[in-house]
Parts: sequence; structure tokens; C-alpha cells
Amino acid sequence: MDIIYEKILEYQKKGIPMILVTAVEKEGAGPVEVGKKMIVTDTKEYFGTVGGGKLEYYAINKCASLFRSRKPLLERYALTESEIIPNALTLPMVCGGVVTLFYEYLGSKEDVYIFGAGHVGQALANILKTMNFHVKVIDERKQIIDAFQNADMLYNQGFVDFIENVGIKEDSFVVVCTPSHEYDYHVINKVLELGLKPKYLGMLCSPVKLNDYLDKTYETFGKNVNLKHFYAPIGLDLGGNKPEDIAISITSEILAISNHKQNHSHMRETNHGKYRYWED
Repeated sequence: MDIIYEKILEYQKKGIPMILVTAVEKEGAGPVEVGKKMIVTDTKEYFGTVGGGKLEYYAINKCASLFRSRKPLLERYALTESEIIPNALTLPMVCGGVVTLFYEYLGSKEDVYIFGAGHVGQALANILKTMNFHVKVIDERKQIIDAFQNADMLYNQGFVDFIENVGIKEDSFVVVCTPSHEYDYHVINKVLELGLKPKYLGMLCSPVKLNDYLDKTYETFGKNVNLKHFYAPIGLDLGGNKPEDIAISITSEILAISNHKQNHSHMRETNHGKYRYWED
């Protein structure tokens, strides 16, 4: 049993979401004992067992449907080919018993990618890691990455190289605060070019820098480019310009979007440049 917990810790460190399946009740004959566990990832990789056969096959496929809702589930199975048992889903097996499985999502609330491990990136990670976020930090400066704290995963590589070779999960949060405007543009343009779909793509910038970026973006991708999930200037309009102030502003915006809250004062709406790009 200890081995499965070691595997859970390994997956959690890597930011791999999983469903933990536990046999919590058994009546009569069946292929699994109470307490047996199995973890299943979103790619259907599994470790451990809840008895094998059709029961386990069904459980693995059931997990695939639970990753989006992330809600726990208790389900009862009748392992019989002919008898119908009330309040139990029938699986065609010859055992004849009844097994109850409990499905539990294990994973971070959201994935956050921070491009740039400078002062703002470090302050942001310090706050995010007090919550249930999985934080990945990317920077090509080895000395900066080596000194970084409170990230789940650190990547010492080029920003575009990371996007092309590691990738960004759908519906994740992406914060762009690299050491140069040019690198910022490269990150955002690569996300647009590859058609990636984070739910949030924020850039640390001034309205002047934003105007320059949007002029170049419209020239490259056309006026119909979808920027509804782009937030720049980044953060909620809370005031303050220290790294910690900015990090609280960004975290607040991430929480508002994650929790589907509206009517907040986003910087892109109160301090934007000449374009209201999210409305186009």
C-alpha cells in the first residue's frame, strides 16, 4: 500500500492530475478486497488495482469522465450476469457479489505557468503556493532559476522552446513577466501561433508597451485574432508598484477568473491603451 502513496506524491510533484479509486465496501464474492486502491491519470495510465477484469476496466474509463467535474463519486456495482440488484450498476461478471468504489480527484486546483523568474515571478509564486495551484516557472537564466523558491517545477530553458517542446495545458493560467519586451512578445505570439487555449494569458506591461504589442500582433495575425483571454496590463486595479503589490494584483485576477467572479476592476479595462482588444 505504501507504494501507491509514493506514486501519488510523485504525480503530485509533477503536477499530474489523477483519480484515486478505493474499494470501500464488498458484499459476497468479488475480485477485490476492501481498501484496495488504484490511481488513474487523465491519459488513462493507472497504478494499483481494484480487482482487474471488467470492474477495473469500467473504473478506468469512469475516471476519464470525472476529470472535468473533479467531483467525488461513490458507485455500487453488481458483479453478475443475470441478477439485477437495486441501486447497483450491473457489470457482466460471474462473481455474483457487490462492490462499492469511491472515486476521488487528486490534483491542483489550477496550473499556472510563470514565464520569467525575476522579482515579480518570485513574489507571485510565493503567494500562489499558499493555495492549491501547481506552479511552473520558466527562465533561460540559470542563476535566476537556481535561486528561485516555491515553484513545483522549474525549467531552465528558452521561453519559446518550452512552449514548443513541453507545452501548456488547456484552461491553465499563463503569466508573462520575462526580462524583456521582445521575450514577452515571443511567448504570447507562440501561444497564438500554436492555437493554444489557456483560460488566462496575462502580460506585465504599461499601456504604451501594450499599444506597441497590439500593433504588431494585428499586423501579424490580423484584426480578427481572438484576444478575449488576454489580460494586459495584467492584474486587478489595486494600486501599488512593488513586486509584492503586483503579485497580489495578479493573484486576485487569477482567483476572480478561476471562481467565475465578475464586476471586478481589471487593469485591462481601466488602464488600457488605444485598443479595447478583448471586445473585438
